[in-house]
Amino acid sequence: MTSNGENSRHQEVGHKSLLQSDALYQYILETSVYPREPEAMKELREITAKHPWNLMTTSADEGQFLNMLLKLINAKNTMEIGVFTGYSLLATAMALPEDGKILAMDINRDNYEIGLPVIEKAGLAHKIEFREGPALPVLDQMIEDGKYHGSYDFIFVDADKDNYLNYHKRLIDLVKIGGVIGYDNTLWNGSVVAAPDAPLRKYVRYYRDFILELNKALAADSRIEICQLPVGDGITLCRRIT
Repeated sequence: MTSNGENSRHQEVGHKSLLQSDALYQYILETSVYPREPEAMKELREITAKHPWNLMTTSADEGQFLNMLLKLINAKNTMEIGVFTGYSLLATAMALPEDGKILAMDINRDNYEIGLPVIEKAGLAHKIEFREGPALPVLDQMIEDGKYHGSYDFIFVDADKDNYLNYHKRLIDLVKIGGVIGYDNTLWNGSVVAAPDAPLRKYVRYYRDFILELNKALAADSRIEICQLPVGDGITLCRRIT
């Protein structure tokens, strides 16, 4: 609550913070995120805020986190499944070296092209190979080809939640030992701890079971080390160890 008793509100459209205090989240944004946000990312965030599906975007604090993570692990060859307007894609491209590469896949090229002019203006489009369409057939072909085994340093998944486990079964073969897979939305609006009879939006309730199944499977997967963080809507990092 603010001093005058009104509920404070996040200024960022499409935020997915799990913090109980709106004011605390606003403090993080205004103190640590927005002052360091590159101009291109700010521009794309503001463009995306006008999109009717703006809740699908990666939050600014998560974008900052991904950018830092990619630099810490010296990622060069990456993949992104689920692009939307490209905010997380831009964060990734900015973190990679000049010869870094991102295979970006999404079923909707129109949304990607909303952010593409910003990416081009930032001089980063050469790092991105965009493919329109479902990702699973592409992953199956890559595995069949054999030459992509263990070739990716980092893979970020923010797509159809009902296929997360199907993605994982394939991506574990494509990420290198020591490489990282990041699954977004793994706390799913906090619904993972909601009571069975809790009033949830229809789409939240539908996908919750898939998220719960994923979280259980990742926790039991001996091929990876995991760390689940309450950044954005929850992100689980999986480091391949075998």
